[in-house]
Amino acid sequence: MRHNGMCGALNGNELVDFAKFTRVVAVAAGDVLLQEQGPIKSYANVMRGVLKLTKTMADGRQQIVGLQFAPDFVGRLHQDESPVRVEACSDVEVCSITRNALRHMLEENPALETKLLHQALREVDQGREWMLALGRKTAREKVASFLMMMVRQIDPFAESNAVTAFDLPLTRAEIGDFLGLTIGTVSRELTRLRKARVIQISSHRHIDILDLEALRQCVG
Repeated sequence: MRHNGMCGALNGNELVDFAKFTRVVAVAAGDVLLQEQGPIKSYANVMRGVLKLTKTMADGRQQIVGLQFAPDFVGRLHQDESPVRVEACSDVEVCSITRNALRHMLEENPALETKLLHQALREVDQGREWMLALGRKTAREKVASFLMMMVRQIDPFAESNAVTAFDLPLTRAEIGDFLGLTIGTVSRELTRLRKARVIQISSHRHIDILDLEALRQCVG
């Protein structure tokens, strides 16, 4: 997180100055960091845990439009209001900095602004990948893509024979919302992957990836 987040653009002296304006904040699952259309008073880097981004329709229906992991940047630069609601879907730790302090640092350090631009472009690429998943992939490919996304966040360099384990940050219903599937379809596809010995499921949310290469094949 230190090297891939916004701190990665700073040298030793700059990190000392940066630390004067930052603080580590623990956020409990279910707590809201930013409200949709709410004012942006501070920014943050995710250090641990998972955040979900949601949009709300006029009739109250919500849609999960993204997930954020370490070292993703929370907040929208050069914008007064948040376009999405940001909520912790697990216990989360973030490194928080006030809006004014970060603006000052960006003026002094163009490399930091470039780093944050690269993170924003990466989120755009991830959004395009999910447009493909939602528009063209089958139910099995969607669920496999979601699991593969979790693997990449935990261990980007996992080998094909590696066993990766994690707790799902979302409920079955939330996964269905994120993937455009019903809760029954999500459960059915997870069961099929379990029976094929691609994954192992325990305590409802804990997943062990038993065959990473087979999971890659299921992604499409």
